[in-house]
Amino acid sequence: MLRIGIHGLGFMGMMHYLAYQRLSGVQVTAICEALPERRKGDWTAIKGNFGPQGTQMDLTGVKTYAKAEELFADPDIDLVDVCLPPSLHAEMTIAALNSGKHVFCEKPISLSLTDADAMTAAADKNKKLFMVGHVLPFFPAYTFVYDAVRTNKYGKLLGGHFDRVISDPVWLKDFYNMSTTGGPLLDLHIHDAHYIRLLFGMPKQVQSIGRLRGDVPEYFSTQFVFDDPNLVVTATSGCIFQQGRPFMARSEVHFEKATIVLDGSGTTILTEDGKSLPAELPNVDDVGIFANELKEMVDSASQGRVSPILGGVLARDALLIALRQMESIQKRQPTSTE
Repeated sequence: MLRIGIHGLGFMGMMHYLAYQRLSGVQVTAICEALPERRKGDWTAIKGNFGPQGTQMDLTGVKTYAKAEELFADPDIDLVDVCLPPSLHAEMTIAALNSGKHVFCEKPISLSLTDADAMTAAADKNKKLFMVGHVLPFFPAYTFVYDAVRTNKYGKLLGGHFDRVISDPVWLKDFYNMSTTGGPLLDLHIHDAHYIRLLFGMPKQVQSIGRLRGDVPEYFSTQFVFDDPNLVVTATSGCIFQQGRPFMARSEVHFEKATIVLDGSGTTILTEDGKSLPAELPNVDDVGIFANELKEMVDSASQGRVSPILGGVLARDALLIALRQMESIQKRQPTSTE
């Protein structure tokens, strides 16, 4: 039985708590949260732009702490699940690792490469597992594509394009602060940066153009350059001013023998003989998607290994890609990731 302590009860902490309830071999032993009402189970103020909204929770049998050091000192916890704002990821992950706990941390790994390196170094020093919650590969459509790449089902991977755009989140006062949230680059596009790294490997260069809000990328497009000149990968992400724009994510991935299109209408396989076929995917709700992600983490931790999808090194690479995109936008020139 893997015993979990959740640190932070915002929307993501709530989603993780609900997802753990669907898994075997794992138990939420404790939570740590600064707000006293949430420690008492009043989660009614928790809201997100998808999934279930907060409600009154029965936390019978779950220990509650107001301070991180109390959580980290609890001998009944094997792994700390960090669901705090990005600016706190490094500090709390390192403290938990130094306390002898394994750590699962929400994305992004951190807001700086220095912090990301310190996190992975702390895991190595303490001989503890460290994984990062990049959930995109666990959406059924993205799992379908990833499996096609791993099995070579449609032949050689040739490239793809990834869109992820939202209306400007005017209700988030620190969204464009690179020291707290990281703007659309590190809060939104980091999903695709991680997925691109997972599918295609590490690009050697990025070429990005975009609009800036101060020094922070607001809306941008990128060409990812690889050693293979036939591998063509692009992405567009960011925020637009029109509040009528709903969240939009669309991708297509190109293989020698097929193209897989992922959009709001479903997942479609375009075959080399001219057919357009719907992909057969499991019907999974929002909590179930996070349960898929956490199952991968729990299974890996129970086996004493780091998941190849959720590893800290991969998450660090995604951060590096994103930061080099920012540099390319600011300097208006290609930037190396090597």
